[in-house]
Amino acid sequence: MSKVDPAASLAKLLTSLIEQAMSNIHCGTPCKVVKFDEAACTADVQPLLRTSTDDPAMILNVQALGHRYKVDGVEKEYKPSLRPGDVVMVQFADNEIRNALTGSVAKPDTSRSHDRNDAVIVGVFGCSLLG
Repeated sequence: MSKVDPAASLAKLLTSLIEQAMSNIHCGTPCKVVKFDEAACTADVQPLLRTSTDDPAMILNVQALGHRYKVDGVEKEYKPSLRPGDVVMVQFADNEIRNALTGSVAKPDTSRSHDRNDAVIVGVFGCSLLG
């Protein structure tokens, strides 16, 4: 008759709980652009890394960052130009971003953190710019 090691069982349980909690924290992931709305500067994207047996769900209406640069004293704004198939880097905000998009300091409506609903496209990978 074998004895159950309570410390090993507890360690296994804690490891499982930690892994489950960590799988719900999103920091960033490469995605493929499926559709881009130029007027709204948002895209529907497909995450490209599978972390389970199923393909990851698409992320819809992801904000795409624009840029403002001053070169030789001339300021110019650049809006994103994304194409279906572009591979982009998507980051996930620490908190819900919807209320902050007004440009005013605002309290989030939810307590979500590092959630896929608060995704932002920060750039296009070079592999999509080569051809």
